[in-house]
Amino acid sequence: MDGFKHITERSAMAPTTEQMLDNAYLTARAALIGDQAVDPAHGNPLQGGTVYLATADDEGNMVSFIQSNFKGFGSGRVVPGTGISLQNRGWSFSLDPEHANALAPGKRTYHTIIPGFITKENQAVGPFGVMGGYMQPQGQVQVVTAMIEDQLNPQAALDMPRWKWTTGRTVEVEADFPNHLALALARRGHKIVKVADSISFGRGQIILRDSESGVLQGGTEPRTDGAVLPL
Repeated sequence: MDGFKHITERSAMAPTTEQMLDNAYLTARAALIGDQAVDPAHGNPLQGGTVYLATADDEGNMVSFIQSNFKGFGSGRVVPGTGISLQNRGWSFSLDPEHANALAPGKRTYHTIIPGFITKENQAVGPFGVMGGYMQPQGQVQVVTAMIEDQLNPQAALDMPRWKWTTGRTVEVEADFPNHLALALARRGHKIVKVADSISFGRGQIILRDSESGVLQGGTEPRTDGAVLPL
């Protein structure tokens, strides 16, 4: 099934042969073999595709940055001499002229690249982001609320269990999401689904600058690779 889905002229393949033959990917595919027959389905060796970066210096300069390749390999165009593939988030437009996101000259398309930035009284506080498709706005609301309302530091805010609305009345929650809150939501009519794998609940990074001392504090996502690095 992987062959039917991905294999073609090598230069035109979205996943590379190295990605398809990666030991970790092959191990995950082999783990699907069990005692009962199932309908075979192709896998996706292109895991991820979005990277969020927050940076700040002692002069007060700050950057909130997302690089994201959508639909496998982005636009398919690479900046010469860099190896950087350009994104194609313009994909999300509609060809229905009555749709709010209808394609039109000079019109920016709805998408989920949302590098965030916090300011207070027109002064920079810090860059932040929670990448992960349509989890981005939901994750950003949760970490900002945790910092402002619950007075948590950036790392504690990122560590908190998250929820994710998916469709209709269905809300997914992480395995360590407080059970009494999940039950309360269920009593209000939500369909609550506990999910064991946390990777779909966003991957965030945060830097905040103390307005008085200028000290920078950072937090990094526990659900995926990430780091806070002083340079």
